[in-house]
Amino acid sequence: MARLVRVAVGPGDVRAARVRDDGVVVGESGTVIGAVDELELAAPCAPTKVLGVGRNYRSHLDARGQSYPTEPWVFLKAPNAVVGHRAGIVLPAGVDHLDYEAELALVISRRASRIAAGDWRDHVAGVTNANDVTVRAWQQGNAQWWRAKSSDTLCPLGPWIETDVDLDAPVTVRAWVDGELRQDGATDDLLFGFGEILEFLTRSVTLEPGDVVLTGSPGGAGPVEVGATVEVEVASIGRLSNDVVTADGSPRTVGEGG
Repeated sequence: MARLVRVAVGPGDVRAARVRDDGVVVGESGTVIGAVDELELAAPCAPTKVLGVGRNYRSHLDARGQSYPTEPWVFLKAPNAVVGHRAGIVLPAGVDHLDYEAELALVISRRASRIAAGDWRDHVAGVTNANDVTVRAWQQGNAQWWRAKSSDTLCPLGPWIETDVDLDAPVTVRAWVDGELRQDGATDDLLFGFGEILEFLTRSVTLEPGDVVLTGSPGGAGPVEVGATVEVEVASIGRLSNDVVTADGSPRTVGEGG
């Protein structure tokens, strides 16, 4: 088992590393960098693109009264949306809340083009926690979801990539808001499995190493305002935690101070 991280050690200096069982982060040469809880972690990968699969949990669709799609419902999140563990989720100007969506993210290990469903494991480095943050008002009001899904900071990933998760067994996907459990699902509720998703995506889009595939969000996704802390945990691999903040980094309540 390996936990792969990227550590920000200085301005513009992000280094690949791994987390030992004792919580110590070591570089590729084995040099100790520090305790994982005391370091600034960047997103664990630097994707050229993030592809998301919406409407992929029965519980999510049932809660919203939506019909089941007949093929994966895919959207894009731009790389500028990607941030790491403990980074702020910035509330864009002109909206008063965001929606959190806990997701299991697959991280691509090698180029994948036109792969068969049965070969998907050969192209996946591991999994990480993801929060598919969405500006729901913009999503509903625009035919294209470019800013609803891709505004800066709307794709937290991390804290690390776990390379040894049994994805053939049901994997839990959970979210907490300010310590309260809001989402509690598992991948046995998926409409389209990981192999089906990757086969479908790579018919049209070549996935590169480090690219990310968001596999859907279970029921319970909902709105949060500035000041909230959202935590996501997939398969007990550690929690991704992010605060919702204003553009200046303040956790003030919406409407307070103008």
